[in-house]
Amino acid sequence: MKPTLLIVDDEKTTREGLRAALEERYDVYVAEDAKAAIELLERENFDVMLTDFRLPNEDGMKLIARAKSLPKPPVCILMTAYGSEELAVDAMKRGADDYIAKGRLQIDELEMRIARALKQQNLEVENVSLRQQLDSKFGLENIVGESPVMKEIFEIVQQVAPTRATVLLGGESGTGKELVAKAIHQLSPRAKQPFVTVHCAALAPTLLESELFGHEKGAFTGAHEKRIGRFEQAQGGTLFLDEIGEIDATIQVKLLRFLGERTFERVGSNKTLMADIRLIAATNKNLEELVKAGQFREDLFFRLRVVEIQLPPLRARTGDIPLLAQKFLREFADENKKPVNDFTSDALQALMNCNWPGNVRELRTAIEHAVVLCRGEKISARDLPPSVRGGRAGETELSPQKALTVKDAEKQLIVRALKETDGNRTLAAKRIGMSRRTFHRKLHAYHLEGF
Repeated sequence: MKPTLLIVDDEKTTREGLRAALEERYDVYVAEDAKAAIELLERENFDVMLTDFRLPNEDGMKLIARAKSLPKPPVCILMTAYGSEELAVDAMKRGADDYIAKGRLQIDELEMRIARALKQQNLEVENVSLRQQLDSKFGLENIVGESPVMKEIFEIVQQVAPTRATVLLGGESGTGKELVAKAIHQLSPRAKQPFVTVHCAALAPTLLESELFGHEKGAFTGAHEKRIGRFEQAQGGTLFLDEIGEIDATIQVKLLRFLGERTFERVGSNKTLMADIRLIAATNKNLEELVKAGQFREDLFFRLRVVEIQLPPLRARTGDIPLLAQKFLREFADENKKPVNDFTSDALQALMNCNWPGNVRELRTAIEHAVVLCRGEKISARDLPPSVRGGRAGETELSPQKALTVKDAEKQLIVRALKETDGNRTLAAKRIGMSRRTFHRKLHAYHLEGF
């Protein structure tokens, strides 16, 4: 499909001459003045607009400004017989992508200018799209939570992300530590550089040392060639060390040195290397207890804990379960192309009453399981894994056949909390992990002020 080109010029011979020269490569439209051009711009999406500077009633730069205000603006190239350096600069400031003098207009040069401007615009569009994809995948948008503890974490992430500070993430398995690490990276000035992950518990100490720092050929049996370690791979970006509590004493010493001097050596080499990286570590263990037991260096612990973020277990923020469940439902319904769009009351009741020892990761897996097995448009309790169905504390107050939306579930959760606290709103808000301000706003939204 040819790119679309709009030529705007009040001289018919110029319009038609350009049309004849360019119509082989472009789908060409012509307009004799700004009014006709605007009508075409509002009706069609153009890839390129080539306009004269001098037009009846309105100059070409005003037309370019109008074109650039459209949802899908075209590449704009200004032509004029009154060329000057000042005019060119002004044209570029006001939105023109390029400028060419009609007095020395050559078709080959014009085609080259158009192709170059289109290529640049396509790169910019791709960059915006990629940034949006990355933000969606790794930014805070992908971390769901309205509970006070999660809002506090969001604030800390936004504060720490632009800095160089080392961050220690704590919390049970499945609470989303790697997701938070990626968000910190994505919101930092290092976002365009590598984000490298190492799962420390997955490798034996000797292999982990080589994995982190790299090795030279012949450094040990089986080292048949030089290997670049994760520190070098993460140059300029972020290195995420998951399960940091599993590393042995030798690697602890090397890591401590790196945090102090930003230097290291490959295994089997005496050459000192430097790496400009941001280090984020995570653990599901209590490092303070490991320090007391002599299993983790105290000085390394303090170096890692410049900023510490503790992620709560899902059972401590049950108010976020309906939001998370709905998010995962949409994700897996789209992925599996299934028309599932909601939960029945018994399903949501089971989700709310489950203890979730595997936290958000377990909830996500449970929703995927349910979407795959669901035979209708709504997930019921029978679609959930047996471990989740068995986690129900009691029967739901609503009929199992009645569809329960996220709002319904949230309202039910608030009512139950108020009943259990004898109407004490402060205690009820605390019990379900919701700020008092949000709790009062929800009371008003659900007409529960008189409860």
